[in-house]
Amino acid sequence: MGTLGVCLLLALALLSPGTAAARKCDLQGLWRNELGSNMTISALDASGTFSGSYHTAVAATNKQILVSPLQGAQQHPSAKGRPTFGFTVQWQFADSTTVFVGQCFVNRHGKETLETTWLLREEVLSPRDAWKATR
Repeated sequence: MGTLGVCLLLALALLSPGTAAARKCDLQGLWRNELGSNMTISALDASGTFSGSYHTAVAATNKQILVSPLQGAQQHPSAKGRPTFGFTVQWQFADSTTVFVGQCFVNRHGKETLETTWLLREEVLSPRDAWKATR
């Protein structure tokens, strides 16, 4: 096989969908969502725990929105490279806490995406009000 054939074969291998799937998600770094919120995750330690900060662009408050700390854990990554994770944000401007759970994916172009679900619990005065405390 000539040099051109080897280069073409290599190019096709690099562009194949299987190659992108081999890329692994890395939670560390800066993440932005479609609403304009920013999250920064520090390096994961050997057990998969991490910390960071979250600056939400969306809040139901008149108070100044402040950057808030987060603590989380990633499931030990599998060979597939699409780890599940969870983290808690302790809001610095409200009497509430939010928990997020999700999974990291890499598309065929190498773009990493976090798919998450969240629950927010705000402080209420009595158990009678607990029904309206979780969103």
